[in-house]
Amino acid sequence: MAQYFEGIGRRKEGTARVRVSAGSGKFVVNDKQAAEFFTRPGDMQAIFSPLVAIGQDNSGYDITVLVKGGGVTGQTDSVTLGLARALVKMNGEWNSSMRKAGLLTRDARVKERKKPGLKRARKAPTYTKR
Repeated sequence: MAQYFEGIGRRKEGTARVRVSAGSGKFVVNDKQAAEFFTRPGDMQAIFSPLVAIGQDNSGYDITVLVKGGGVTGQTDSVTLGLARALVKMNGEWNSSMRKAGLLTRDARVKERKKPGLKRARKAPTYTKR
């Protein structure tokens, strides 16, 4: 097997393991083509933002992703972070341009836990006088 560089990305409940190797430009997510897996408009541009930040396109790299958990947004952002981390492992000089673009910072926002006596984390039941 060819040498690859791996990056793990997490966001909300989604976790992505991204492997980047030299190749012909294949982009596979969970054994599907990436455009088939991420169908929302703008998701593919968000995922390719680490490659745009370093001034490259994906034609020279084969990217394989295993993504689990979370929803569409969490999975998209976790793949983006994982790809950015894998590219930095591949070439450390790209670290500064990735940092400037904000692609190496993990978004730590997660869903707040539900509190007892409330309907959700902060929503209180409707007040009734009688």
